[in-house]
Amino acid sequence: MSTRRNISEIEVQIMWNRLLSVVEEQGQTLVRTAFSTSAREAGDISAGVFDLKGRMLAQAVTGTPGHINTMAASVGHFLDVFPVAEMKEGDVYITNDPWKGTGHLYDLVVVSPTFMDGRIVALFACTSHLVDMGGVGQTPEGRQIWHEGLFIPLLRLARAGEMNEDLLAMIRANVREPVQVIGDVYALIACNDIGSRRLVAMMREFGLQEIETLGEEIISRSRRAMAEAIAKLPKGTWTNSMRIDGYESPIDLVAAVTIGEDTIHVDYTGTSGMSSYAINCPLCYTEAYTTFGVNCVVAPTVPNNAGTLDAVKVTAPPGTIVSATYPAAVYARSSTGHMMPDVVYGALEQAIPGRVPAEGTSNLWSLKMIAGHGLTGLGEKAGTQFMVMSFHSGGAGARPAQDGLSATPFPSGVRNVPVEATEAITPLVIWRKELRQDSGGAGKFRGGLGQVMEVSSREDAAFGLFAGFERVKFPARGRNGGMPGQTGAVSLASGVELKPKGLQVVPPGERLVVEMPGGGGMGSPAERDPAAIERDIRLGYLSAAAAKRDYGFG
Repeated sequence: MSTRRNISEIEVQIMWNRLLSVVEEQGQTLVRTAFSTSAREAGDISAGVFDLKGRMLAQAVTGTPGHINTMAASVGHFLDVFPVAEMKEGDVYITNDPWKGTGHLYDLVVVSPTFMDGRIVALFACTSHLVDMGGVGQTPEGRQIWHEGLFIPLLRLARAGEMNEDLLAMIRANVREPVQVIGDVYALIACNDIGSRRLVAMMREFGLQEIETLGEEIISRSRRAMAEAIAKLPKGTWTNSMRIDGYESPIDLVAAVTIGEDTIHVDYTGTSGMSSYAINCPLCYTEAYTTFGVNCVVAPTVPNNAGTLDAVKVTAPPGTIVSATYPAAVYARSSTGHMMPDVVYGALEQAIPGRVPAEGTSNLWSLKMIAGHGLTGLGEKAGTQFMVMSFHSGGAGARPAQDGLSATPFPSGVRNVPVEATEAITPLVIWRKELRQDSGGAGKFRGGLGQVMEVSSREDAAFGLFAGFERVKFPARGRNGGMPGQTGAVSLASGVELKPKGLQVVPPGERLVVEMPGGGGMGSPAERDPAAIERDIRLGYLSAAAAKRDYGFG
């Protein structure tokens, strides 16, 4: 006997919106119950509901594209190992496989089946960035995946409601912050559990026995909306390249964007090969940010799901830095992956002028700080042991008709972590956190400003910074006559310059100074409204000297 029933037009709209509220509560549960600052303060998570074929039907608004869009692909890998027919109520599955999850070991993906009246009806998935996963730490200095921490293949985290205590013991023994990490594991489980409960309640309210019918409507309508948006674009192929700092040598990112009848294909042939260090990017992460970048411009109002994602095809030759192969080190894959929208936008600007922003900092300037034996000192002289992740960002690129957003992490979307949160759980003090004057590229519309942060320890002990910064050598470029933003810099208050990548140790009594890059400008500086220049000077965004130099003002 069929369990399906016809769904009216108005029911589709109501239930689709209800499904979005279900996954948003799912995501907010993770944020509220997480232990690590990256999840509870910055929202570096994802949450979503999937049909029994592993297709994402809806995602929480809270989250980042790197987690959401990789999660959308990862559920299929789980189904390859754990078929739906073999799933039991209370099962929970987990992995941090970079090539089947989110691109590095520090993100856990958790998948749980949802049962109603003894029948499996859906799957929920979520991800979160963890404060630690062992290995050499949150640094791009690893040379192989085995350097980077505990690799968890696709495993059962719980079987019919019984936790895999052996796996939890293994995780505890391999991380520096076991309370935070295990706390986040349970938060991920709770997140999916809430999603399951709310979905079952929704299905009972609307008299549904399955969600495949609703899911087909959501996916097909989203795919048609994408096809309609793409059909309005010019057809052809456009290319762009961008050089970034890299690690041992600069990296060239090359993209060819082909707009077809109902699909956009982005190919990264010509991009530099893999690095010896951990700035390599698995293809799943490249796909995630490429798709996000395209959809932001082409169809920003279409909800993100399997139908939307299917409209953008991403390819790259294996062995390039954007399609890194096992066993490459990949911890800092975001250093490369976050640049994908900027690369694609350079090509789209040629096809659809006036719709994309200038280049921005793009790469997060997160302060990943640590203290502990062997890294920052020996024994008790190393001071209080800690490891903390604090998200911060430089400026975004100027928009086609507006200034760029300052200290804003595009395309990641994570929130800047309040300094109080970092100070409360570590011996660190953030003495200064302010916008960086003159850092935004000049133009008719100014690039977003970076920021300056100054950090020291309350203890008479050293602390370390796991640096993984871009835009130190090659700035964010302006567009259509706009000027580039300022490059970033890392140093000590005493004037000693530090490297932009790798573990940097701040000696006792010293202060770390981080100057974040600015976004590129849009249009000729000669066209900027004098009133806007005056406002920038008044607010301290622009110095009088820079106004004279870049705009001929004053």
